[in-house]
Amino acid sequence: MLNFVLCDDNKNILDKLSHMLENIFIQNDYNAKITYTCDNADDLFDYLSKNNTDVLFLDINLKNKLTGLDIAERIRKKNKKIYIIFTTGHLEYALVAYKYKTFDYIPKPFVSERLELTIARLFEDIKSSVSNFIKVGNSQMLIRENDVLYIKKDNMKLTYHTQFQDYSSYIAFNKIEDTLPNNFIRCHKSYIVNIDCINYIDNIKNCIYLTNNDVCPIGPKYKNNLLEVLNNYEYDTKDNEYFNESKCRAN
Repeated sequence: MLNFVLCDDNKNILDKLSHMLENIFIQNDYNAKITYTCDNADDLFDYLSKNNTDVLFLDINLKNKLTGLDIAERIRKKNKKIYIIFTTGHLEYALVAYKYKTFDYIPKPFVSERLELTIARLFEDIKSSVSNFIKVGNSQMLIRENDVLYIKKDNMKLTYHTQFQDYSSYIAFNKIEDTLPNNFIRCHKSYIVNIDCINYIDNIKNCIYLTNNDVCPIGPKYKNNLLEVLNNYEYDTKDNEYFNESKCRAN
């Protein structure tokens, strides 16, 4: 799911933009939600520092110590991936705004058709680029890669189990396996597991225990390849530990 944050110093504009976006999400079956709205830089920075945010609608001409351009400059120093979409009634800012790797620029007052085109391009850009999201089957749904614990097959139905909720799609395993990031590995005829979500492996019971305490079986046909992949999997040492240490230990 894509998390949207809106920042504008005009409450009426925030309410209107929120309403328009929510309608677009529903009408187009986009897996997105507005997680936060605010009217000042301090609240925005505080929220961004503690929460995952994928898309930021940011007013350029904030009645604040910092303009939207100042805020974008600070954000870009720490976050290169967030999609920034500027909003303003001052057309002269348009060219300057793109300096901060802006995805789009929406003039005020907002027009629903214009806004819908931007959101459509946004989802297409995410689906077509190397990103941190996984597409759910043939649907428009996008799930954050790190949220997916495992994928389970039940006949032609696939269920993507995440930390927060489950998503289902009617599609075959062989249609999605090649599209998944390299940290997803087949461990059983009915399971694909996210390596980064493994807590430990029980080699005697042939089970994988995940960070949320769910258990995935290991099929004999897939065990050797699974262990080989785990042994060769390259971890970022800043964020992960290797499997024979305390985070992910094989018993």
